[in-house]
Amino acid sequence: MVAEDQSESIAYLEALRFAAKDAVERIETHISYIFLVGDLAYKMKRAVKLPYVDFSTPRLRLEACEKEVALNRVTAPGLYIGVRRIMRRKDGSLAFEEGEELVDAVVEMVRFDQEALFDRMAVQGRLTVELMTRAARMIARFHRGAHVIHEGSGSKNIDGVLRINAAGFATSRVFETDELAEFNRAFEARLAVHGRLLDSREAAGKVRRCHGDLHLRNICLIEGEPRLFDCIEFNDQIATVDTLYDLAFLLMDLWHRGFPEFANLVANRYLDETDDEDGYVLLPYFMAIRAAVRAHVTATQAEESGMPSGKLVAEARSYFDLARSLIDTKPARLIVIGGFSGSGKTTVAEALGAELGSPPGARIVESDRIRKAMHGVPAEERLPPIAYQPEISEKVYGEIARRTWEILCAGGTVVADAVFDRAVDRARLEAVASEAGASCTAVWLDAQPMLLRRRVGARIGSPSDADVEVLSRQLAADVKDVEWRRVDADRDPGELVRAILALPGQ
Repeated sequence: MVAEDQSESIAYLEALRFAAKDAVERIETHISYIFLVGDLAYKMKRAVKLPYVDFSTPRLRLEACEKEVALNRVTAPGLYIGVRRIMRRKDGSLAFEEGEELVDAVVEMVRFDQEALFDRMAVQGRLTVELMTRAARMIARFHRGAHVIHEGSGSKNIDGVLRINAAGFATSRVFETDELAEFNRAFEARLAVHGRLLDSREAAGKVRRCHGDLHLRNICLIEGEPRLFDCIEFNDQIATVDTLYDLAFLLMDLWHRGFPEFANLVANRYLDETDDEDGYVLLPYFMAIRAAVRAHVTATQAEESGMPSGKLVAEARSYFDLARSLIDTKPARLIVIGGFSGSGKTTVAEALGAELGSPPGARIVESDRIRKAMHGVPAEERLPPIAYQPEISEKVYGEIARRTWEILCAGGTVVADAVFDRAVDRARLEAVASEAGASCTAVWLDAQPMLLRRRVGARIGSPSDADVEVLSRQLAADVKDVEWRRVDADRDPGELVRAILALPGQ
Protein backbone atom coordinates (compact mmCIF):
# COMPACT_ATOMS: atom_id res chain seq x y z
CA MET A 1 0.00 0.00 0.00
CA VAL A 2 1.06 3.64 -0.50
CA ALA A 3 1.84 5.25 2.85
CA GLU A 4 2.54 8.87 1.92
CA ASP A 5 2.00 11.41 -0.87
CA GLN A 6 5.23 12.07 -2.78
CA SER A 7 3.85 14.42 -5.38
CA GLU A 8 6.06 17.32 -4.23
CA SER A 9 9.24 15.25 -4.47
CA ILE A 10 8.25 13.95 -7.90
CA ALA A 11 7.51 17.48 -9.13
CA TYR A 12 10.87 18.69 -7.80
CA LEU A 13 12.81 15.95 -9.59
CA GLU A 14 10.89 16.41 -12.82
CA ALA A 15 11.71 20.12 -12.67
CA LEU A 16 15.42 19.33 -12.81
CA ARG A 17 15.07 19.49 -16.59
CA PHE A 18 15.38 23.29 -16.35
CA ALA A 19 18.82 22.96 -14.77
CA ALA A 20 19.88 20.14 -17.08
CA LYS A 21 18.35 21.83 -20.16
CA ASP A 22 17.09 18.41 -21.13
CA ALA A 23 13.93 16.33 -20.81
CA VAL A 24 13.50 14.22 -17.70
CA GLU A 25 12.59 10.60 -18.35
CA ARG A 26 10.71 8.87 -15.55
CA ILE A 27 10.67 5.10 -15.01
CA GLU A 28 8.47 3.44 -12.40
CA THR A 29 8.83 0.10 -10.64
CA HIS A 30 6.68 -1.31 -7.85
CA ILE A 31 8.95 0.26 -5.20
CA SER A 32 10.92 3.02 -6.97
CA TYR A 33 10.83 6.02 -9.26
CA ILE A 34 13.87 6.60 -11.49
CA PHE A 35 14.46 10.00 -13.06
CA LEU A 36 16.94 10.23 -15.94
CA VAL A 37 18.34 13.75 -16.16
CA GLY A 38 21.16 14.54 -18.57
CA ASP A 39 24.19 12.45 -17.59
CA LEU A 40 22.71 11.52 -14.21
CA ALA A 41 20.01 9.28 -12.81
CA TYR A 42 18.12 9.78 -9.55
CA LYS A 43 16.39 6.85 -7.88
CA MET A 44 13.73 7.62 -5.28
CA LYS A 45 12.01 5.02 -3.11
CA ARG A 46 8.24 4.95 -3.41
CA ALA A 47 6.43 5.58 -0.11
CA VAL A 48 5.08 2.04 0.16
CA LYS A 49 4.62 -0.37 3.02
CA LEU A 50 4.45 -4.00 1.96
CA PRO A 51 5.08 -7.30 3.79
CA TYR A 52 8.69 -7.31 2.59
CA VAL A 53 9.57 -3.59 2.41
CA ASP A 54 8.84 -0.46 4.43
CA PHE A 55 9.56 2.90 2.78
CA SER A 56 6.71 4.65 4.56
CA THR A 57 8.71 7.57 6.05
CA PRO A 58 11.41 9.91 4.71
CA ARG A 59 13.89 8.63 7.31
CA LEU A 60 13.37 5.00 6.25
CA ARG A 61 13.82 5.97 2.60
CA LEU A 62 17.04 7.85 3.40
CA GLU A 63 18.47 4.87 5.27
CA ALA A 64 17.59 2.58 2.36
CA CYS A 65 19.31 4.93 -0.09
CA GLU A 66 22.48 5.00 1.99
CA LYS A 67 22.52 1.23 2.22
CA GLU A 68 21.88 0.85 -1.50
CA VAL A 69 24.92 2.95 -2.38
CA ALA A 70 27.19 1.11 0.06
CA LEU A 71 26.19 -2.35 -1.20
CA ASN A 72 26.15 -1.63 -4.93
CA ARG A 73 29.51 0.11 -5.04
CA VAL A 74 31.01 -3.35 -4.50
CA THR A 75 29.63 -4.82 -7.73
CA ALA A 76 29.30 -1.68 -9.86
CA PRO A 77 32.17 0.67 -8.95
CA GLY A 78 31.85 4.08 -10.52
CA LEU A 79 28.11 3.79 -11.16
CA TYR A 80 26.86 4.97 -7.75
CA ILE A 81 27.77 8.57 -6.91
CA GLY A 82 26.07 8.97 -3.55
CA VAL A 83 22.88 9.99 -1.72
CA ARG A 84 21.11 13.34 -2.09
CA ARG A 85 18.58 14.54 0.47
CA ILE A 86 15.51 16.47 -0.66
CA MET A 87 14.93 19.08 2.03
CA ARG A 88 12.23 21.71 2.67
CA ARG A 89 13.50 25.26 3.05
CA LYS A 90 11.91 27.89 5.27
CA ASP A 91 9.96 29.35 2.35
CA GLY A 92 8.39 25.93 1.72
CA SER A 93 10.33 25.14 -1.45
CA LEU A 94 12.38 21.98 -1.93
CA ALA A 95 16.09 21.71 -2.61
CA PHE A 96 18.91 19.21 -2.50
CA GLU A 97 20.70 19.39 0.87
CA GLU A 98 19.23 22.80 1.77
CA GLY A 99 16.67 23.13 4.56
CA GLU A 100 15.74 21.68 7.92
CA GLU A 101 12.96 19.20 7.12
CA LEU A 102 13.78 15.93 5.36
CA VAL A 103 11.17 15.31 2.69
CA ASP A 104 12.77 12.54 0.65
CA ALA A 105 16.08 11.09 -0.51
CA VAL A 106 17.46 9.84 -3.79
CA VAL A 107 20.35 7.72 -4.95
CA GLU A 108 22.43 9.66 -7.47
CA MET A 109 23.97 7.55 -10.21
CA VAL A 110 25.88 7.93 -13.43
CA ARG A 111 23.40 7.51 -16.26
CA PHE A 112 24.20 4.67 -18.62
CA ASP A 113 22.73 3.69 -21.95
CA GLN A 114 19.58 1.65 -21.33
CA GLU A 115 20.57 -0.49 -24.31
CA ALA A 116 23.36 -1.84 -22.08
CA LEU A 117 20.83 -3.58 -19.83
CA PHE A 118 20.81 -7.33 -20.31
CA ASP A 119 17.02 -7.49 -20.57
CA ARG A 120 17.15 -5.08 -23.53
CA MET A 121 19.98 -7.06 -25.06
CA ALA A 122 17.96 -10.26 -24.67
CA VAL A 123 14.98 -8.79 -26.54
CA GLN A 124 17.27 -7.54 -29.30
CA GLY A 125 19.09 -10.87 -29.64
CA ARG A 126 22.42 -9.40 -28.51
CA LEU A 127 23.19 -11.86 -25.71
CA THR A 128 25.99 -14.23 -26.68
CA VAL A 129 27.66 -17.33 -25.31
CA GLU A 130 30.83 -15.34 -24.60
CA LEU A 131 28.92 -12.57 -22.79
CA MET A 132 26.86 -14.95 -20.67
CA THR A 133 30.00 -16.91 -19.80
CA ARG A 134 31.62 -13.71 -18.50
CA ALA A 135 28.46 -12.87 -16.56
CA ALA A 136 28.43 -16.31 -14.91
CA ARG A 137 32.06 -15.96 -13.89
CA MET A 138 31.43 -12.45 -12.56
CA ILE A 139 28.57 -13.73 -10.39
CA ALA A 140 30.71 -16.59 -9.12
CA ARG A 141 33.43 -14.11 -8.06
CA PHE A 142 30.84 -11.95 -6.30
CA HIS A 143 29.44 -14.91 -4.39
CA ARG A 144 32.91 -16.05 -3.33
CA GLY A 145 33.48 -12.65 -1.74
CA ALA A 146 30.02 -12.30 -0.17
CA HIS A 147 29.76 -12.39 3.62
CA VAL A 148 28.86 -15.77 5.12
CA ILE A 149 25.96 -15.44 7.54
CA HIS A 150 24.90 -18.06 10.08
CA GLU A 151 21.51 -17.02 11.47
CA GLY A 152 19.60 -20.27 11.36
CA SER A 153 19.39 -23.39 9.25
CA GLY A 154 19.26 -23.46 5.47
CA SER A 155 15.75 -24.90 5.48
CA LYS A 156 14.59 -22.18 7.87
CA ASN A 157 16.09 -19.58 5.53
CA ILE A 158 14.06 -20.86 2.57
CA ASP A 159 10.98 -21.27 4.78
CA GLY A 160 11.29 -17.54 5.46
CA VAL A 161 11.24 -16.86 1.72
CA LEU A 162 8.11 -19.01 1.32
CA ARG A 163 6.41 -17.05 4.10
CA ILE A 164 7.23 -13.75 2.40
CA ASN A 165 5.83 -15.14 -0.85
CA ALA A 166 2.63 -16.30 0.86
CA ALA A 167 2.19 -12.86 2.45
CA GLY A 168 2.80 -11.20 -0.92
CA PHE A 169 0.18 -13.35 -2.64
CA ALA A 170 -2.30 -12.53 0.15
CA THR A 171 -2.27 -8.85 -0.88
CA SER A 172 -3.43 -9.67 -4.41
CA ARG A 173 -6.75 -10.77 -5.92
CA VAL A 174 -5.18 -12.05 -9.13
CA PHE A 175 -5.11 -15.68 -7.95
CA GLU A 176 -7.87 -17.79 -6.44
CA THR A 177 -7.68 -18.75 -2.77
CA ASP A 178 -7.87 -22.49 -3.47
CA GLU A 179 -5.10 -22.49 -6.08
CA LEU A 180 -2.87 -20.44 -3.79
CA ALA A 181 -3.40 -22.91 -0.95
CA GLU A 182 -2.42 -25.81 -3.23
CA PHE A 183 0.50 -23.80 -4.60
CA ASN A 184 1.87 -23.06 -1.13
CA ARG A 185 1.47 -26.68 -0.02
CA ALA A 186 3.50 -27.88 -3.01
CA PHE A 187 6.38 -25.57 -2.08
CA GLU A 188 6.29 -26.63 1.55
CA ALA A 189 6.31 -30.31 0.57
CA ARG A 190 9.34 -29.83 -1.64
CA LEU A 191 11.06 -27.94 1.18
CA ALA A 192 10.67 -31.01 3.37
CA VAL A 193 12.36 -33.11 0.67
CA HIS A 194 15.32 -30.73 0.36
CA GLY A 195 15.59 -29.74 4.02
CA ARG A 196 18.62 -31.83 4.94
CA LEU A 197 20.61 -30.66 1.90
CA LEU A 198 19.69 -27.03 2.55
CA ASP A 199 20.84 -27.37 6.16
CA SER A 200 24.16 -28.94 5.18
CA ARG A 201 24.81 -26.15 2.67
CA GLU A 202 24.14 -23.50 5.31
CA ALA A 203 26.54 -25.24 7.69
CA ALA A 204 29.15 -25.22 4.90
CA GLY A 205 28.85 -21.43 4.50
CA LYS A 206 26.71 -21.37 1.35
CA VAL A 207 24.17 -18.91 2.84
CA ARG A 208 25.54 -15.42 2.28
CA ARG A 209 24.57 -11.77 1.97
CA CYS A 210 23.89 -11.93 -1.77
CA HIS A 211 22.44 -9.61 -4.41
CA GLY A 212 18.86 -10.72 -3.87
CA ASP A 213 17.39 -9.43 -7.15
CA LEU A 214 19.68 -11.00 -9.72
CA HIS A 215 17.69 -10.92 -12.94
CA LEU A 216 18.55 -9.66 -16.44
CA ARG A 217 17.46 -6.07 -15.87
CA ASN A 218 19.90 -5.75 -12.98
CA ILE A 219 22.94 -6.67 -15.08
CA CYS A 220 24.43 -4.11 -17.42
CA LEU A 221 27.54 -3.60 -19.49
CA ILE A 222 29.81 -0.97 -17.94
CA GLU A 223 32.96 -0.29 -19.92
CA GLY A 224 32.39 -3.54 -21.75
CA GLU A 225 32.10 -5.72 -18.64
CA PRO A 226 28.94 -7.31 -17.15
CA ARG A 227 28.17 -5.70 -13.79
CA LEU A 228 25.55 -6.35 -11.12
CA PHE A 229 23.65 -3.36 -9.77
CA ASP A 230 20.42 -2.50 -7.92
CA CYS A 231 20.71 -5.21 -5.27
CA ILE A 232 18.17 -5.72 -2.48
CA GLU A 233 19.04 -3.19 0.22
CA PHE A 234 15.69 -2.89 1.97
CA ASN A 235 15.37 -6.39 3.43
CA ASP A 236 18.39 -8.36 4.61
CA GLN A 237 16.29 -11.50 4.98
CA ILE A 238 15.46 -11.50 1.26
CA ALA A 239 19.11 -11.00 0.28
CA THR A 240 20.64 -13.40 2.82
CA VAL A 241 20.19 -16.65 0.94
CA ASP A 242 21.88 -19.71 -0.50
CA THR A 243 24.20 -18.56 -3.27
CA LEU A 244 22.48 -20.89 -5.74
CA TYR A 245 19.12 -19.39 -4.84
CA ASP A 246 20.60 -16.00 -5.72
CA LEU A 247 21.77 -17.35 -9.09
CA ALA A 248 18.39 -19.01 -9.69
CA PHE A 249 16.71 -15.64 -10.31
CA LEU A 250 18.82 -15.13 -13.42
CA LEU A 251 18.26 -18.72 -14.54
CA MET A 252 14.51 -18.38 -14.10
CA ASP A 253 14.44 -15.05 -15.94
CA LEU A 254 16.32 -16.52 -18.90
CA TRP A 255 14.05 -19.58 -18.97
CA HIS A 256 10.88 -17.48 -18.72
CA ARG A 257 12.01 -15.22 -21.56
CA GLY A 258 12.66 -18.18 -23.84
CA PHE A 259 16.43 -18.57 -23.50
CA PRO A 260 16.78 -22.06 -21.97
CA GLU A 261 20.16 -22.55 -23.66
CA PHE A 262 21.57 -19.50 -21.87
CA ALA A 263 20.07 -20.59 -18.55
CA ASN A 264 21.81 -23.94 -18.92
CA LEU A 265 25.06 -22.28 -20.02
CA VAL A 266 25.10 -19.86 -17.06
CA ALA A 267 24.35 -22.65 -14.58
CA ASN A 268 27.16 -24.80 -15.95
CA ARG A 269 29.76 -22.04 -16.24
CA TYR A 270 28.93 -20.89 -12.70
CA LEU A 271 29.41 -24.40 -11.31
CA ASP A 272 32.63 -24.78 -13.28
CA GLU A 273 33.92 -21.83 -11.24
CA THR A 274 32.49 -22.81 -7.86
CA ASP A 275 32.50 -26.64 -7.81
CA ASP A 276 29.09 -26.49 -6.12
CA GLU A 277 27.80 -29.79 -7.52
CA ASP A 278 25.91 -30.82 -4.39
CA GLY A 279 23.42 -27.98 -4.86
CA TYR A 280 22.70 -28.51 -8.55
CA VAL A 281 19.63 -30.60 -7.78
CA LEU A 282 18.16 -27.62 -5.87
CA LEU A 283 18.12 -25.31 -8.88
CA PRO A 284 14.66 -26.29 -10.23
CA TYR A 285 13.15 -25.66 -6.79
CA PHE A 286 15.03 -22.41 -6.39
CA MET A 287 13.90 -21.30 -9.86
CA ALA A 288 10.31 -22.18 -8.91
CA ILE A 289 10.53 -19.97 -5.82
CA ARG A 290 11.97 -17.14 -7.91
CA ALA A 291 9.11 -17.48 -10.39
CA ALA A 292 6.69 -17.31 -7.46
CA VAL A 293 8.38 -14.09 -6.28
CA ARG A 294 7.86 -12.51 -9.70
CA ALA A 295 4.27 -13.75 -9.76
CA HIS A 296 3.25 -12.03 -6.53
CA VAL A 297 5.28 -8.87 -7.20
CA THR A 298 3.71 -8.50 -10.65
CA ALA A 299 0.27 -9.24 -9.21
CA THR A 300 0.84 -6.46 -6.66
CA GLN A 301 1.73 -4.08 -9.49
CA ALA A 302 -1.50 -5.03 -11.23
CA GLU A 303 -3.47 -4.23 -8.09
CA GLU A 304 -1.75 -0.88 -7.59
CA SER A 305 -2.32 0.11 -11.21
CA GLY A 306 -6.04 -0.21 -10.69
CA MET A 307 -6.27 -2.59 -13.64
CA PRO A 308 -6.92 -6.09 -12.26
CA SER A 309 -6.88 -7.53 -15.78
CA GLY A 310 -4.66 -7.14 -18.80
CA LYS A 311 -0.93 -7.35 -19.46
CA LEU A 312 0.29 -7.34 -15.85
CA VAL A 313 -2.18 -10.00 -14.80
CA ALA A 314 -1.20 -12.18 -17.76
CA GLU A 315 2.47 -11.75 -16.84
CA ALA A 316 1.80 -12.63 -13.20
CA ARG A 317 -0.08 -15.71 -14.32
CA SER A 318 2.78 -16.78 -16.62
CA TYR A 319 5.23 -16.66 -13.69
CA PHE A 320 2.75 -18.53 -11.50
CA ASP A 321 2.35 -21.29 -14.10
CA LEU A 322 6.12 -21.54 -14.56
CA ALA A 323 6.58 -21.91 -10.82
CA ARG A 324 4.05 -24.75 -10.71
CA SER A 325 5.74 -26.55 -13.60
CA LEU A 326 9.17 -26.28 -11.98
CA ILE A 327 7.96 -28.05 -8.86
CA ASP A 328 7.48 -31.26 -10.86
CA THR A 329 10.96 -32.76 -11.22
CA LYS A 330 12.12 -35.25 -13.85
CA PRO A 331 13.97 -38.51 -13.08
CA ALA A 332 17.77 -38.70 -13.10
CA ARG A 333 19.39 -39.49 -16.45
CA LEU A 334 22.91 -39.80 -17.83
CA ILE A 335 23.97 -39.22 -21.41
CA VAL A 336 27.63 -39.96 -22.14
CA ILE A 337 29.21 -38.50 -25.28
CA GLY A 338 32.48 -40.06 -26.44
CA GLY A 339 34.55 -39.69 -29.58
CA PHE A 340 37.83 -38.43 -30.94
CA SER A 341 38.85 -34.78 -30.93
CA GLY A 342 36.90 -32.87 -33.56
CA SER A 343 33.89 -35.18 -33.48
CA GLY A 344 31.76 -32.41 -31.97
CA LYS A 345 31.34 -33.84 -28.46
CA THR A 346 31.30 -30.51 -26.66
CA THR A 347 29.05 -28.81 -29.21
CA VAL A 348 26.55 -31.65 -28.92
CA ALA A 349 26.80 -31.83 -25.12
CA GLU A 350 26.12 -28.11 -24.74
CA ALA A 351 23.19 -28.30 -27.17
CA LEU A 352 21.76 -31.23 -25.21
CA GLY A 353 22.03 -29.45 -21.86
CA ALA A 354 18.81 -27.43 -21.98
CA GLU A 355 16.86 -30.34 -23.50
CA LEU A 356 17.33 -32.72 -20.57
CA GLY A 357 16.11 -32.95 -17.01
CA SER A 358 14.34 -30.26 -15.03
CA PRO A 359 15.21 -26.60 -15.74
CA PRO A 360 17.91 -25.33 -16.02
CA GLY A 361 18.69 -28.68 -17.65
CA ALA A 362 21.60 -31.08 -17.40
CA ARG A 363 24.91 -30.55 -15.66
CA ILE A 364 27.59 -30.90 -18.32
CA VAL A 365 30.63 -32.68 -16.91
CA GLU A 366 33.40 -31.99 -19.42
CA SER A 367 36.91 -33.43 -19.26
CA ASP A 368 38.64 -30.38 -20.76
CA ARG A 369 37.14 -27.96 -18.24
CA ILE A 370 37.88 -30.31 -15.33
CA ARG A 371 41.52 -30.62 -16.40
CA LYS A 372 41.89 -26.83 -16.66
CA ALA A 373 40.28 -26.35 -13.24
CA MET A 374 42.65 -28.90 -11.71
CA HIS A 375 45.56 -26.77 -12.95
CA GLY A 376 43.96 -23.50 -11.80
CA VAL A 377 43.70 -21.90 -15.25
CA PRO A 378 40.76 -20.58 -17.30
CA ALA A 379 39.18 -23.06 -19.69
CA GLU A 380 40.51 -21.12 -22.68
CA GLU A 381 44.17 -21.21 -21.56
CA ARG A 382 46.39 -23.89 -23.06
CA LEU A 383 48.14 -26.37 -20.81
CA PRO A 384 51.61 -27.84 -21.35
CA PRO A 385 51.94 -31.49 -22.52
CA ILE A 386 52.77 -32.62 -18.97
CA ALA A 387 49.16 -31.87 -18.02
CA TYR A 388 48.10 -34.71 -20.30
CA GLN A 389 50.24 -37.43 -18.77
CA PRO A 390 48.34 -40.71 -18.11
CA GLU A 391 48.27 -40.21 -14.35
CA ILE A 392 46.66 -36.77 -14.79
CA SER A 393 44.10 -38.15 -17.22
CA GLU A 394 43.25 -40.88 -14.73
CA LYS A 395 42.46 -38.18 -12.16
CA VAL A 396 40.33 -36.31 -14.71
CA TYR A 397 38.24 -39.39 -15.53
CA GLY A 398 37.96 -40.17 -11.83
CA GLU A 399 36.61 -36.68 -11.24
CA ILE A 400 34.11 -37.11 -14.08
CA ALA A 401 32.83 -40.26 -12.38
CA ARG A 402 32.69 -38.60 -8.95
CA ARG A 403 30.72 -35.57 -10.12
CA THR A 404 28.39 -37.68 -12.21
CA TRP A 405 27.72 -40.00 -9.27
CA GLU A 406 27.02 -37.10 -6.91
CA ILE A 407 24.51 -35.45 -9.23
CA LEU A 408 22.73 -38.64 -10.31
CA CYS A 409 22.34 -39.82 -6.72
CA ALA A 410 20.76 -36.47 -5.84
CA GLY A 411 18.25 -36.91 -8.69
CA GLY A 412 19.89 -34.66 -11.28
CA THR A 413 20.69 -35.19 -14.96
CA VAL A 414 24.21 -35.26 -16.41
CA VAL A 415 25.81 -35.06 -19.83
CA ALA A 416 29.37 -36.43 -19.56
CA ASP A 417 31.72 -35.29 -22.32
CA ALA A 418 35.18 -36.81 -22.88
CA VAL A 419 37.07 -38.91 -25.42
CA PHE A 420 36.38 -42.14 -23.50
CA ASP A 421 38.82 -44.08 -25.68
CA ARG A 422 39.68 -46.46 -22.79
CA ALA A 423 37.28 -49.32 -22.04
CA VAL A 424 37.86 -48.92 -18.29
CA ASP A 425 36.61 -45.32 -18.37
CA ARG A 426 33.55 -46.25 -20.40
CA ALA A 427 32.71 -49.08 -18.03
CA ARG A 428 33.14 -46.84 -14.99
CA LEU A 429 30.51 -44.34 -16.22
CA GLU A 430 28.04 -47.09 -17.06
CA ALA A 431 28.55 -48.54 -13.58
CA VAL A 432 27.97 -45.14 -11.98
CA ALA A 433 24.60 -44.81 -13.72
CA SER A 434 23.61 -48.35 -12.78
CA GLU A 435 24.52 -47.93 -9.13
CA ALA A 436 22.70 -44.58 -8.98
CA GLY A 437 19.59 -46.17 -10.52
CA ALA A 438 19.63 -43.71 -13.43
CA SER A 439 18.88 -44.25 -17.10
CA CYS A 440 22.04 -44.17 -19.25
CA THR A 441 22.47 -43.44 -22.95
CA ALA A 442 26.09 -43.84 -24.10
CA VAL A 443 27.00 -42.49 -27.55
CA TRP A 444 30.17 -42.68 -29.63
CA LEU A 445 30.42 -39.96 -32.30
CA ASP A 446 31.90 -41.37 -35.51
CA ALA A 447 33.52 -39.15 -38.12
CA GLN A 448 35.97 -39.54 -40.98
CA PRO A 449 39.61 -38.61 -40.17
CA MET A 450 39.58 -35.85 -42.80
CA LEU A 451 36.60 -34.16 -41.11
CA LEU A 452 38.20 -34.51 -37.66
CA ARG A 453 41.45 -32.94 -38.84
CA ARG A 454 39.61 -30.04 -40.46
CA ARG A 455 37.60 -29.31 -37.32
CA VAL A 456 40.57 -29.57 -34.97
CA GLY A 457 42.64 -27.29 -37.17
CA ALA A 458 39.90 -24.65 -37.22
CA ARG A 459 39.44 -24.39 -33.44
CA ILE A 460 39.71 -20.96 -31.80
CA GLY A 461 39.26 -20.32 -28.06
CA SER A 462 38.17 -23.87 -27.31
CA PRO A 463 38.67 -25.52 -23.89
CA SER A 464 40.29 -28.41 -25.77
CA ASP A 465 44.05 -28.28 -26.32
CA ALA A 466 44.02 -31.20 -28.77
CA ASP A 467 45.81 -30.45 -32.03
CA VAL A 468 46.27 -32.51 -35.18
CA GLU A 469 49.19 -34.40 -33.61
CA VAL A 470 47.05 -35.42 -30.61
CA LEU A 471 44.28 -36.45 -32.98
CA SER A 472 46.70 -38.62 -34.96
CA ARG A 473 47.61 -40.54 -31.81
CA GLN A 474 43.92 -41.04 -31.04
CA LEU A 475 43.25 -42.34 -34.55
CA ALA A 476 46.10 -44.81 -34.21
CA ALA A 477 44.46 -46.39 -31.17
CA ASP A 478 42.16 -49.36 -31.59
CA VAL A 479 38.61 -48.45 -30.52
CA LYS A 480 36.74 -51.12 -32.46
CA ASP A 481 35.59 -52.63 -29.17
CA VAL A 482 33.40 -49.63 -28.33
CA GLU A 483 29.93 -51.03 -27.73
CA TRP A 484 28.22 -47.69 -27.29
CA ARG A 485 25.67 -46.56 -29.85
CA ARG A 486 27.61 -45.18 -32.79
CA VAL A 487 26.21 -41.99 -34.29
CA ASP A 488 27.43 -40.33 -37.49
CA ALA A 489 28.87 -36.94 -36.43
CA ASP A 490 29.02 -35.50 -39.95
CA ARG A 491 25.77 -33.56 -39.73
CA ASP A 492 24.16 -30.48 -38.23
CA PRO A 493 24.42 -30.30 -34.39
CA GLY A 494 20.66 -29.86 -34.10
CA GLU A 495 20.08 -33.04 -36.09
CA LEU A 496 22.63 -34.87 -33.93
CA VAL A 497 20.87 -33.75 -30.76
CA ARG A 498 17.52 -34.95 -32.04
CA ALA A 499 19.03 -38.30 -32.98
CA ILE A 500 20.57 -38.75 -29.53
CA LEU A 501 17.40 -37.69 -27.70
CA ALA A 502 15.51 -40.33 -29.65
CA LEU A 503 17.80 -43.10 -28.42
CA PRO A 504 16.45 -45.26 -25.57
CA GLY A 505 18.23 -45.35 -22.24
CA GLN A 506 19.49 -48.45 -20.52
